[in-house]
Amino acid sequence: MENYLEINKNSWNAKVEPHLKSDFYFVDEFLKGRSSLNSIELELLGDIQGKTILHLQCHFGQDSISLSRMGAKVTGIDLSDKAIETAIDLAQQCGTDTEFICSDVYNLPNILDQKFDIVYTSYGTIGWLPDLEKWAGVISHFLKPGGQFIMAEFHPVVWMFDDDFTKVAYNYFNEKPIVETYEGTYADQSAPIVQEYVMWNHSLAEVLDNLVKKDMQLETFRELDWSPYPCFRHVEEFEKGKWRIPQFGNKIPIVFALVAQKK
Repeated sequence: MENYLEINKNSWNAKVEPHLKSDFYFVDEFLKGRSSLNSIELELLGDIQGKTILHLQCHFGQDSISLSRMGAKVTGIDLSDKAIETAIDLAQQCGTDTEFICSDVYNLPNILDQKFDIVYTSYGTIGWLPDLEKWAGVISHFLKPGGQFIMAEFHPVVWMFDDDFTKVAYNYFNEKPIVETYEGTYADQSAPIVQEYVMWNHSLAEVLDNLVKKDMQLETFRELDWSPYPCFRHVEEFEKGKWRIPQFGNKIPIVFALVAQKK
């Protein structure tokens, strides 16, 4: 898929406006100081006061700004120019010094010359990338020796099912690009947008093996049977801020999270 970047950039640009208005992103409360980070990643991050963080695929920067509010020096990057414009605006409104760069992940080493204590990415990011070996190489490139890569992401098992979770519709493994058209968006199913997108499924082995190959040592790995977001269809909140797919209950993993250290 030669033009996947262009297709996905258009798709994410179209999502910015409906996402800003959605309850999912609670922008009004966020501007008043509410953090967008969840317990899963906060536990892995720990005390980040004074640390430099590169946040890959940051959308319009809420997590980046939340990390800045915790005392880190943060650089957020995203493919969508509209999202980055919005992120810069939000950071100004929040009074943080968060920096934002419009770039796709693979091209970033050509435009950013810096090393970081932490590289961070979360929830719905790697599916937009065709090549995880290249991805892991970028992460390794930007980490200082001893630096940490911290990631929280939806579990690949979830992506095997159709949108209504009635059957296994997709391959667990990265077999080929998944090219589809979607109405609405995960943050607002009724949003009046119809967008084509290109995605890839990635197995856990693909994630872990590529990180290890790029000089990273796995320190922590977790699998969780709940999502911190109601971003899938028909989910139920079984505890405050924790969602599951009712017919699966606690039987399948929905999120995985990890910490890897650069050797």
